[in-house]
Amino acid sequence: MGTVYITQEDAFIGKIDERLSVKFDKKILLDIPLIKIDGVVILGRATVSPAVISELLERHIPLTFLTENGRYLGRIEPEVTKNIFVRKAQWQAAGESSQAIHIVQGFVRGKLKNYRQLLTRRQRESPDIDLSKNITHLEQAIAPIDTTHNINSLRGLEGAGSAAYFGCFNQLIRNADFQFSHRLRRPPTDPVNSLLSFGYSLLRHDVQGAINIVGFDPYLGYLHCDRYGRPSLALDLMEEFRPLIVDAVVLSTLNKQLLTTADFVTEPLSGAVSLTPEGRKTFLRLYQQKKQTEFKHPVMGRKCTYQEAFELQTRLLAKYLMGETEKYPPLVLK
Repeated sequence: MGTVYITQEDAFIGKIDERLSVKFDKKILLDIPLIKIDGVVILGRATVSPAVISELLERHIPLTFLTENGRYLGRIEPEVTKNIFVRKAQWQAAGESSQAIHIVQGFVRGKLKNYRQLLTRRQRESPDIDLSKNITHLEQAIAPIDTTHNINSLRGLEGAGSAAYFGCFNQLIRNADFQFSHRLRRPPTDPVNSLLSFGYSLLRHDVQGAINIVGFDPYLGYLHCDRYGRPSLALDLMEEFRPLIVDAVVLSTLNKQLLTTADFVTEPLSGAVSLTPEGRKTFLRLYQQKKQTEFKHPVMGRKCTYQEAFELQTRLLAKYLMGETEKYPPLVLK
């Protein structure tokens, strides 16, 4: 099962023996063995029994709360691991240290190379579109990464590469009912941006769970600036996964017409666009399927799922910071 997503408003989440039970209006919606669960995400409003919270903490299963539109509210999880040495190494590398610069180079390189790979593959599959200009701009942003030893400059390369990628994102959508002009976040005011933002919220939950398992402080990052309440390291480690998981799911969902314009609603005052309850269930199912997709990890040399890769990449980062390896290898797939 992996992560359990609960979307029913005012559901009651209880525990029966060794099983998680979700009820609404005296009907059982879900009945799942706890041993099969590695995360619970509640979208919207629900009641969680004290027994469930206690059991999840005992089993080291994080409980995350999102709004029904996917905005992060908070999470309940066990205390961080007792491995103080990981966090000590993390803090010692903070700032403009050589380690921090190397890590940021990896995050930016991983993200932009996966962007390039997505565009290159789509260009091969669709000779009727021309992405060569955007691919060239991406390559121009990738080329100086290894010789750039200033974090702000690396952030600039990341921004330039992302602009080139999203500058042609609309051409990747093969569905006339959906259009994309540019990235809009707070709030997303069109269906495509709504899906991207929702997917990134789900990805943050998964990556932050891996960070907690390994023992990092999620609030101290390297690429993303420190900000009160911002899990910067989770956002850092998310970067290489964005195109591999969320963007791929969004494009597949739209191009296969698994969602229609009827699956979205617009808030009249803010103009914010979000999924309907049924649309949300569809997207969550597709996201969960993608996380369980297997691939051969280029560093580990064995098959793993994307869900497992969240923790693998986090452990590779820990090994680098602890001096056990010479490099942090971002996840780049061909």
